Amino acid sequence: VIDERFSIDGGQAEWVDSTGPGRAATNGPIVYVAQQGSPWSLGLYARAMLRTETGSIDALPGGTLQLEELERLQVAGDGGPLAVTSYAITGIQMFPSYFLLDDTGALFATISPRASVVRDGYQREAQRLGELAVKYSTERLIDLQSRFAHRYDRPVRITNVRLFDPETMTTTEAKSVVVRRNQIVGVLPAASPTTPGEIEIDGNGGTLVPGLYEMHGHMSQESAMLNVLAGVTSVRDMGNDNAVLDGLIERIDSGVLAGPRITRSGFIEGRSPFNSNNGILVSSEAEAIDAARFYAARGFEQIKIYNSMNPAWVPALVAEAKSLGLRVAGHVPAFTNADTMIAAGYDELTHINQVMLGWVLEADEDTRTLLRLTALMRLPDLDLQSDPVQKTIDAMVESGVAIDPTLAIHEALLLSRNGSVQPGMVDYVDHLPVSSRRASRQALSAIEGPDADAAYRGAFAKITATIRMMHERGIFILPGTDLGGALTYHRELELYQLAGFTAGEILRRATLDMAAYLGEDQRLGSIEKGKLADFFLTQGDPTADLKAIKAIRMVVKDGVFYYPSEIYPAFGIRPFATAPDLRTPGVAF
Repeated sequence: VIDERFSIDGGQAEWVDSTGPGRAATNGPIVYVAQQGSPWSLGLYARAMLRTETGSIDALPGGTLQLEELERLQVAGDGGPLAVTSYAITGIQMFPSYFLLDDTGALFATISPRASVVRDGYQREAQRLGELAVKYSTERLIDLQSRFAHRYDRPVRITNVRLFDPETMTTTEAKSVVVRRNQIVGVLPAASPTTPGEIEIDGNGGTLVPGLYEMHGHMSQESAMLNVLAGVTSVRDMGNDNAVLDGLIERIDSGVLAGPRITRSGFIEGRSPFNSNNGILVSSEAEAIDAARFYAARGFEQIKIYNSMNPAWVPALVAEAKSLGLRVAGHVPAFTNADTMIAAGYDELTHINQVMLGWVLEADEDTRTLLRLTALMRLPDLDLQSDPVQKTIDAMVESGVAIDPTLAIHEALLLSRNGSVQPGMVDYVDHLPVSSRRASRQALSAIEGPDADAAYRGAFAKITATIRMMHERGIFILPGTDLGGALTYHRELELYQLAGFTAGEILRRATLDMAAYLGEDQRLGSIEKGKLADFFLTQGDPTADLKAIKAIRMVVKDGVFYYPSEIYPAFGIRPFATAPDLRTPGVAF
């Protein structure tokens, strides 16, 4: 049910949406950005901005909208040929909203890479316009990369910095780090002299941290740059359109787009009325085995098994994957449990709820549905010392099975409430554009009454207690979000403190441990001479306060330098820190 209202009287604006009431004094032209607006609302905002000299207008509940004209084009349909103009609006969300107006200013279409809404009679233009949205998005991201990716043609010396050392899980004394092209060529005492022609960056006593590993991503070109700006220089993609992902990796590797290094997981799903459409869908054990062979032949590092896979096919699929040198990770398919998947040979279980549901569900309950989320309400009554729980934990320990718990997404699911900022977003919500601020105050679950509220809160407490128990038993925990990474990845790391990790242990797990897990520790995971230049600069000491990783002043990925304060405004994000001072002898920067 949508209940949203807005009114303005005598310079006083008032509104109500799902996050609660709001009010503000107004002075001059302003628009109210609807929380649950129809596509038609974009045309209203555009017409208001077209009446201004700058093409921008202040917005409620906050921020400023900017209109950009893109191109004129012709469309065809039942109403005959029509001239339309495409536009982008920025300031509503992190990425532009694309749409078309006709020459009268009436809305013709809203378009996006995933879906379009087109005027009746012109439906056959939908595919072309959707492809146009992809083109606009890609061109914008290419432009940002071309303007803000700094490639220096001389050595860069970063002075007056401490380094996070994953081996000791502490920060070093002050050092200087020298980068040439994409390699760290020196880690030197702080007072080491510069050489002629070097670029010098003053770290101002901050901390250099190795690039972070997000171990549960579903990468898109839109999220790629945001991950880099958050210090996430490596991402394990856990399921995607294979061709789209290959194209994205090619553009990142060639330097056309900003993005992290991507480790590919081959997604294998069984056909059912509930199946996901990523990767490869299979209808038999033989097809599942062929899918594993397909991924191995194309250099994938692992496979991921999903909800609709027939559990009877899993042992043969796992055996084939391992014979091909692939790691096996995945959900627990419907109508089975984690114990069976561990026995079948899983190396890694994906999502903590997938493990815990096996302790509270009946054998015939279907986790291909939203039950895999709503049944978490049963967790508060679960005894973690009970035989079923301890049997699973023992099996994970004995078989060396890791867990990718995605704790932050469970926090968002179980603890978000209408009208209150999600706990995981409190620290940075004020930096975000208006739609993200609103989303931070919306419940992700239908919570009906105080009993349901208590059950969801109790479920999160039981989940964190389970992860703590796993950690204490030596089960290997991998940090990943399934929420797009970037700023949400910082929250994932913070939450591991609830499981008993220290800040230093968390940073080691997110850097060197993950590099070793993926077999990349000879070139990544720590800041050492001879390794690739992947690291970021924070203002504070994240071993003393992990929240320091939010205030990132500079990111270096594969020797390319990014300054988040330059780029974040293009996404409607207020920067968290300033760029460091940069100078070359005789040259002012």
